Amino acid sequence: MGSELETPKYELIDKDRQFEIRMYEPMIIAITEINSSYSQSATTGFRRIANYIFGGNDQNMEIAMTAPVLSSSPVNNNGIYNVSFVMPSKHTLSNLPKPNYENVIIKEHNLGKMAVLRFGGWATEGKVIKYQKKLEKMLIKKQHIIDGDFMVAQYNSPWILPPFRRNEIMVRIK
Repeated sequence: MGSELETPKYELIDKDRQFEIRMYEPMIIAITEINSSYSQSATTGFRRIANYIFGGNDQNMEIAMTAPVLSSSPVNNNGIYNVSFVMPSKHTLSNLPKPNYENVIIKEHNLGKMAVLRFGGWATEGKVIKYQKKLEKMLIKKQHIIDGDFMVAQYNSPWILPPFRRNEIMVRIK
């Protein structure tokens, strides 16, 4: 995954030195739920949805990869994680094939207004926790109201070296 891949469309509402406020357009996602650890859920979730986009569906249709891969944050998590891929914008719910497995669901998703903090390296559990706490403190300081669960956005393929990796911690705000 990288800069050549399609990414979700959004309007940049505000940007300071450390984080951005974005308004995302509605999108269609393929999502799966995993009951496991943070790191294991990321791997399992990625594989399930990759199977779907690489032809594991009722039409044997390959669907273009997009970025980022979205997942639940490990902070205050009960061990159930969601992992999702955004479907290319040319697709609609009616023209996407049905997954071969019931544990992958295709649905419309509206992120809405999101606060986003970018960080590099691997999106390990410890690093995600660190940046989530940092974003949370900044939002409280600027009097933004958090309106949802934190998510992790990972933009790069596994073979991209840590100094060149792009990740984001994001949360819906009012």
